[in-house]
Amino acid sequence: MSKGLWISFEGIDGAGKSTHIESLAKTFESQGRTITLTREPGGTVLAERLRELMLGTDMDPLSESLLAFAARRDHLNKVILPALNLGHVVLCDRFTDATFAYQGGGRGVSLAVLSQLESWVQEKTMEPSEHGKSDDSMGLWQPDLTLWFDLSPEVAASRLVQARTPDRFESQSVAFFERVQGAYAKRFELDPKRFLKIDASLTRHQVWQQITRGLTAKGWLSIMVPTPQASSQAS
Repeated sequence: MSKGLWISFEGIDGAGKSTHIESLAKTFESQGRTITLTREPGGTVLAERLRELMLGTDMDPLSESLLAFAARRDHLNKVILPALNLGHVVLCDRFTDATFAYQGGGRGVSLAVLSQLESWVQEKTMEPSEHGKSDDSMGLWQPDLTLWFDLSPEVAASRLVQARTPDRFESQSVAFFERVQGAYAKRFELDPKRFLKIDASLTRHQVWQQITRGLTAKGWLSIMVPTPQASSQAS
């Protein structure tokens, strides 16, 4: 059985991460790996319902945070950890870094409060195994690698306008996304070994090269692979 591998994808809306998640899933499958493709908030019946509330209902920032972590707990228990136990490659569109970025940086929720919620929800008492992965220094379940799609809020906003009708978060101001971007940068500074910083301002082919080069260097991909066909940069 192959060891489970967990990669999260982070970045402000419009950075282009969703397109590359699909491409990377196909690449791992072509190299014989089984993929669990999932997202946050979401990934389970309960978490998807909570996602609908977060994206479509006005609420205060702390309520958003509590819903995000409630969804995350169910997601870890029912999807992520079982998949890692089976040796899957788990590709997750957003994880806890997004909560620190959007609710912490964007909405102004106390980082101390978010850190407490993170410790409660992601503590390693949740049935560790030889295939599940954790951050031993923090005692928390964390991805093996987080791909951070770094992009200026102005460029991201222009991409979103061209792509689709924005949801409650995507329609926020550039100032909001500047705070979100700053919070992502802070998370990167605090745990640089877990992150692979991607310059998302480059062409799709160049972004793909950064991803595959980084994963090949870690021994997770056996060869450099060409850029798959895709339609959009936004997400």
